[in-house]
Amino acid sequence: MKKLKSMGKNKEDLLRNKIGQHTFYLLPNFITTAALFSGFYSIVQAMNGNYELSAIAIFIAIILDGLDGRIARLTHTESAFGAEYDSLSDMVSFGVAPALILYVWTLKPLGKLGWIAAFIYCCCAAFRLARFNVKLDRDEKKYFFGLPSPAAAALLVSFVWVSNENGFSGNEIFFNMIKMKWVSWSLTIVIALSMVSEIRFYSGKDINLRNSVPSVAILLVILAFVLVSYSPPEAIFIVVGCYFLSGYFNFIRNFTFKNKAVANATRNKK
Repeated sequence: MKKLKSMGKNKEDLLRNKIGQHTFYLLPNFITTAALFSGFYSIVQAMNGNYELSAIAIFIAIILDGLDGRIARLTHTESAFGAEYDSLSDMVSFGVAPALILYVWTLKPLGKLGWIAAFIYCCCAAFRLARFNVKLDRDEKKYFFGLPSPAAAALLVSFVWVSNENGFSGNEIFFNMIKMKWVSWSLTIVIALSMVSEIRFYSGKDINLRNSVPSVAILLVILAFVLVSYSPPEAIFIVVGCYFLSGYFNFIRNFTFKNKAVANATRNKK
């Protein structure tokens, strides 16, 4: 009887998987389409020189990207088609769009070096998304291995937004020391390589919104809203920049602790 029940469950699971592979659900895929539209709209606005609108469109795509998967899980409308469609949408919004924004804004005068940097970013974003899809990352919910592509896109476009907001164009000299195009080129390469690295970045998946929090947390949320409403580009750039640096801070700290542990172990053996 147990074998028959297990066989029946296996058949039901296989049937559900087959149905999920050939099913199209409107709500989550509509949100994914809206995210894809935001990424495409960002590219169009960058080509027209409207970098503020271009950056805002990328952030809208980030919000929509976080919604479609959650809504699919809540409404039990997950499908293999939806997962693949979401990945392709992410490639446009967080891979192609940021690379083209940087290229049009400041990398184009560099010639081959400019479009090579943009291509490296696109390639690393594609690699990062493919690695995430096939779950080659280690099975650890607390951390991402490599900078997530939405965070990478947010850091690049917020840098452009902040610079544009403060009157820095791609042709100017950054604080009278180095040309902006070289700052952008270096930032693009560093962020691209961070996506395909093994550096751990906090995922936030272990946060449970149902748990009680101290009153200080509410004050911090209010402060965050005030900062974002006062100066959105600077606030977003600082937050995403701190997230980016936190991964390298943890990497250096863990590397130092490992070296100390190895040194202590060798001393104790002697």
